[in-house]
Parts: sequence; structure tokens; C-alpha cells
Amino acid sequence: MSAADLLVPVPCLIESGDGFLELDSATTLAADPELSSARRWLAHTLGASTGWDLFPATAAHARISLRLDPELEAEAYRLEVGAAVVIHSGGPAGAFYAAQTLLQMLGPAAFRQAPVAEVGGGWQVPKVSIQDQPRFGYRGVMLDVARHFMPKDNLLRFIEVMAMHKLNVLHLHLTDDQGWRIQINRYPRLTETGAWRRESSLGSWRAGIFDGLPHGGFYSQDDLREVVAFAAERHITVIPEIDVPGHSQAAIAAYPELGTGADVEVWTRWGINETVLEVSDTSLEFYRNVLDEVVEIFPSRWISLGGDEVPPAQWQSSAEAQAKAAELGLPDVSGLHSWFVGQLAKHLDGHGRATSVWDEIGDGELPDGALVASWRGYEGGLKALESGYDVVMCPEHKLYLDHRQADGDGEPVPVGFVITLKDVYEFEPLPAGAHDAYPGRLLGAQANIWTEHLDSPRRVHFAAFPRLSAVAEVLWSRPEDRDYDGFLTRLEGGHLERLEAMGVEFRPLSGPKPWQLRPGVVGWKRDYDAEQRSAAE
Repeated sequence: MSAADLLVPVPCLIESGDGFLELDSATTLAADPELSSARRWLAHTLGASTGWDLFPATAAHARISLRLDPELEAEAYRLEVGAAVVIHSGGPAGAFYAAQTLLQMLGPAAFRQAPVAEVGGGWQVPKVSIQDQPRFGYRGVMLDVARHFMPKDNLLRFIEVMAMHKLNVLHLHLTDDQGWRIQINRYPRLTETGAWRRESSLGSWRAGIFDGLPHGGFYSQDDLREVVAFAAERHITVIPEIDVPGHSQAAIAAYPELGTGADVEVWTRWGINETVLEVSDTSLEFYRNVLDEVVEIFPSRWISLGGDEVPPAQWQSSAEAQAKAAELGLPDVSGLHSWFVGQLAKHLDGHGRATSVWDEIGDGELPDGALVASWRGYEGGLKALESGYDVVMCPEHKLYLDHRQADGDGEPVPVGFVITLKDVYEFEPLPAGAHDAYPGRLLGAQANIWTEHLDSPRRVHFAAFPRLSAVAEVLWSRPEDRDYDGFLTRLEGGHLERLEAMGVEFRPLSGPKPWQLRPGVVGWKRDYDAEQRSAAE
């Protein structure tokens, strides 16, 4: 089996040729002006792993050339390896994805940051013809850096691994009860106070055990501009999430007037929190000012306002909330949930941006033009599609990669449903029986990685990979090209070695390594079928 047969995600069409093309230190690189960003990235990345200079040349004489073909879609490409490597693409993104495919065919060492072999030696790439383009335009990952902060250098590495898999959206969960991770110049206490907590729940909060260790960290605005630019070079859009009106205790700890006025600390346990923002003019003005700074950092079309898990208990005992609900003609205070988010969505609209929300907002009134992330199964997403909204599917029982990967007690901190590698690979963004002629658009899907129990980049790697490799194939490759046994062959035949070369500490297919275990840390196992039966009764 040649390297061309070990690609992840699998391309639309591969026709293998005979023999190999040898590239060496004399290899030159050409690109049409429109594809210069892909040329720069390839020259830098391949140059780092080989030690070659990859000098520019004319397309007619280059060993590797990138050529624009306006007849192709923007993310589509053709890659021909014969007497030379010739890439045709519909735009910079397609050229970048073709370059990623070329690196995969050169072997795991192509993903290292310095040469591990003699610099002057040759590298073989199999002769092949590939035609490829993605199935979905939105191929995403949500990464929670609020519960456990991920240092910037580790975040950049995560983005690099996303790019190798041709994923193109990073939904960055920046604020929650347990931490505020984005510098806001107008409100310095958000990071002075809100960016750290004195300790954390150890394992499930139900066990009542705490680690006694302070935890914190935040990204400066320039850190985040760097992250956005780094991702953009790899054709990844970063969508920031500023979660309201729930999951906001870190902000309330910094500015008590956002809540009931009582002093609270940054939350130290996990779970759903009854402390929420007061639906006041003070809170709205505060978050409008926050969003004014957020949109200056993130050029994404979408800014997420979250909107998930908002218990109404605090509002039910608040005279101010009850008066606001009556003023708005709402039957009860629960309607303030979608109203509050809608007010901030209008502010974002004034900046020329659209709002991304979790599907709970659909229980009330969705903001105009919102992107709905359907996590409570498929139902919220299907309802939004029927109402004409754009949707990204991320059902908890299918794509929550912090959930346990096998049954039994052998998984570190076994929480949530069992979601195996095969379960992820067999995921479909539309459930069986659903049609595809909705007024709204299904843009794609995203895997969600919540980090209550993932307290380091190593633990994030363990939870994410290789399941995220499976997600990438589901979202890029056509269903008729996918085959789980073939996917396993490609993982074991070379892809896991690529991850190793990039420094990814993935979960082995045979199970966790001894140092990946967390003995004695209590989890919380859930049974999806049992929960569905209970809900139906």
C-alpha cells in the first residue's frame, strides 16, 4: 500500500500511477500570484522538515507548482504527481489543502519541525492523480479554554493539527463560570479577578472533591490577534464565544453589578449554575462594550453568544426581572433568556456580524440570521432548518469528544456517554429519515471538546484524537468513499505516526497508556438509551 492510499481524510478520487517522484534539496516551488499564501506556507513547512530552501522558479521548470483554476470550487483541488508535482486549485484554500495532501504522501517526517534525516537526501512521493473537494463548508471544532486554560503555544499547535485534517472552523469558548480568558481593556477586572479560581472540582462535582490548586490564565488581545492570523493562514476561521446570560459567574465575580449585587467568587465546581446575569440595562451596556472590543479582534462573520443552560430560578425571585418580563409582555421570566441574547445580537448586527447560538435559544425566539449549533440531539437543529436558519450539528451523544471512549472503568475520568471511534466515524449530520430540502441550510458540523476534566493539553489530545480524525473524514469525504475498516487501516498504516510526529498524545487504539489513566478520580457515566427511554415515559 502506497502513501497515497493512507490519506486522512480520504479524497474523492485517487488514481495511483507507477513508481515515485523523488524530491531533493534542488526542489523548486512556483505558484500563481493568487496562491502565494499557500506557497509561503508550503515553503516554510516543507522547508522546516527537510532542510531545503525550496527556491522559487517559473511554473514550467518548478518541481512543485501551484496553479489557479477558476473552474474549480474555492476549496477544491487536483493534484498530479508525475514528472513533477502539479496542483490546480480553485483558490488559496484548495491549494492549501492540496499541500496538506502532498505532505501526507511524503510521510510522517514531513510534519516534523526540523529534519530527522540527512538534509541532502531524497524524499519519495508516489505518482498519483487526485481530485478532491469537501463535502461540507463548515468543518469545525469547539474548544473550551474557559474551564481549563490552554496556553497560547499549545493552542497554536492544536490549530496546526486541525489544519492537517482540513478542518476549517475553531469555535473558541472563551468565557464561563469558571474563568474569563479574553482581555477586555475597558473592564480590566474581567481578567484580574475573573481569569483565575482558587481550586477546581476533581472529577465529577457530585463527588464533592476539590484539588486545592489555583488555576488561571488569559489571552491578551494581541495573543488572540496572533491566534486569528495563524489560523487564517491555514484557512481556519476562529469564532469567539462570549457566553450569556448563563455561564457568567466569572464576569459577575469581577463586576457584581452584573448579577444580584452579591459578592460571588469565580466558580470552583462544574455543572449547571443558577447564578446568571441580571437582565438589566447595566448588563446589556456592559456586554455591548465587551462585544465592541471582541469584533475588533475577531473578523469572523459569526460571534457566538452561547445562550445555553440558563436556569430561571434567579429571575423568578428578582423583582427587576419580573418587571422587565411584564414590560415586554412575556408570559413569564423564562422568555427573558432569548430576549437578552436578541438584544446583543442586534448590537452585533450593527457591526455587520451575525450571531451564533446554542440551540436552547430556539426554545424562545432566535435572532434574525443566527447560526444555530444543535447540541441537544438533532431536534433543535431540524427545527431551526425548518424555520430557515443556518445550522451546524453537534449532538452531544455523537460529537462530544470529552465523553468516555469505552465502557467500563478503564477510561480516565469516565464521564458522559460512550462515544467510540466507530461511533464518531458513523455519525451523519442529518439523522436517518430526515430530508435535505429545508428552507434553512445545514452548513456542516462540529465536534465539541469541553474541558472540565481535561486539565492539560495532553488530556485534550487524548480526548480528541484519533476521534477528531474521524470527524474530519465525515465532514470532508463523501459517504460513498468512507469505510471504517479502511479508515482503521489508514490510521494504523501511517496517520497515527503523523500525529506522533506533530507531538499529539492521542489515545492508542488498544486503550490508554498507563500515564494517561487517572486512577481514583470519580467520573459520572451516562447511558444514552436509558435517558431516551426515561424522557419518553
